[in-house]
Amino acid sequence: MPVTLSQNSEADALLDRDPLALLIGMVLDQQIPLEKAFSSPLELTKRLGHELDVRELADYDSDALAAIFAQRPALHRFPTSMAGRVQGLARVLVADYDGDVNQLWAGVADGEELLARITALPGFGGQKAAIYLALLGKQRGIRPTGWREAAGEFGEDGVYLSVADIVDADSLLRVRDHKQQQKAAAKTDARTTVTSTAT
Repeated sequence: MPVTLSQNSEADALLDRDPLALLIGMVLDQQIPLEKAFSSPLELTKRLGHELDVRELADYDSDALAAIFAQRPALHRFPTSMAGRVQGLARVLVADYDGDVNQLWAGVADGEELLARITALPGFGGQKAAIYLALLGKQRGIRPTGWREAAGEFGEDGVYLSVADIVDADSLLRVRDHKQQQKAAAKTDARTTVTSTAT
């Protein structure tokens, strides 16, 4: 299944063929529109002048990499901190997985083990790790035993909760609508809490 997360054919083609690009997109998918997050790996390749190289990113001068992220238009709302996260991710991949993203899921016993490996990566909290696990299972065919259960609600079939469920423009709108409903509910809960505390 072709990746359609950036809604840009060139950027999506990179995500489709390069698991490192997809992983970096996941790291960047925070506090910016998801299309921007998943199109930034392509822009990074253009600024570097070649395809992504995990060892190069790991060894890159930190200030120089931050400057690349900060070039206008910046690759993220917080370019310096995100450049650091991407570099930290690259360093872990080199140290623990011989610089090969595919080794992240190679030989795992089950979904829980893969989830633990993902959660240990820089830039991945529990929820983001579960979403990435669901994305691997639903769209990349990486399905160790129990992957749906390990991904929790994000692993369920027929839902529109996260990037794992985006396969076209319509599903993107459904996921975006779900996120907006979540934000509205969170605001309502916050107001209710403030009101009950005041009384």
